[in-house]
Amino acid sequence: MHYPTTAAAAELARHPWHFALRTLKAFRANQGLLLAGAVAYYALLSIVPLLIITVIALSHVVGQDELLQTVGHYLEWLVPGQSAAIVAELARFLANRGVIGLVLLATMLFFSSLAFTVLENAMSVIFHHRVAIRRRHFMVSALMPYGYILCLGLGLLVVTLVAGGLQVMGQEEVQFLGRGWSMRGLSGVLLYLIGFAGEVFVVASIYMVMPVGRLSWRQALLGAVVAALLWEVSRRVLVWYFATLSQIGAVYGSLTTAIAVLLSLEIGATLLLLGAQVIAEYERLGVTRAEKPPRPFSTG
Repeated sequence: MHYPTTAAAAELARHPWHFALRTLKAFRANQGLLLAGAVAYYALLSIVPLLIITVIALSHVVGQDELLQTVGHYLEWLVPGQSAAIVAELARFLANRGVIGLVLLATMLFFSSLAFTVLENAMSVIFHHRVAIRRRHFMVSALMPYGYILCLGLGLLVVTLVAGGLQVMGQEEVQFLGRGWSMRGLSGVLLYLIGFAGEVFVVASIYMVMPVGRLSWRQALLGAVVAALLWEVSRRVLVWYFATLSQIGAVYGSLTTAIAVLLSLEIGATLLLLGAQVIAEYERLGVTRAEKPPRPFSTG
């Protein structure tokens, strides 16, 4: 199937608000919020086993304290305000990792892959025009989550090493014209930029891998930048809400952390799928008429 490039970009530049409205209508027609709820639920089941496996593997290369510090820092991007509780559970599990047997390891691997499997199915709904043309072999779908887990582990290793170097740099200062300039501010900015760039890269890689068929980096980056910018706004609102207005602790008690994490994952999954819908609608520009209403998703 031929997907437009130059013509689509010109159409998007001429009618950006029309394209945004069309995307939202298609997202609603595809039951985007329902799909996001399923992805968030299985992500909640997968996040702790995935982190445990990754941290145990990387702890043979990087110091445990440094690794947990990096995980906690970047978990704030995914679950704002709740990373401390997750890192505490990781540290507690690592202290007793000698009890891990083959059955428990296999169980954690299985649960780690659930979120990727459900996300792939959700992407097939968003990109149903691709699935109707070409389907993925079931073995590729079965092995893809584990390959992605491996890539995420390697990415976390690189980020940990870079973050450690930036933290060391933040303790130094530069002497210029007889005045000392601390590097702490610069290292903080670089940490933030690395985090945001990593966020865009991870989301773009999901868009490259999960949908059936080939997707150009230009299209993947379009959806990733949209999703990342919306998430930046959303996570700051979540941090402010949990810190000032939220009464979630009084309502849910001991379940507070799980509910807060699920809420963050629900919003993140919604924006992730919305970015995928942006790509899908971008592909349709010039292929189908813009005035044609989105066809609702049907299970029949």
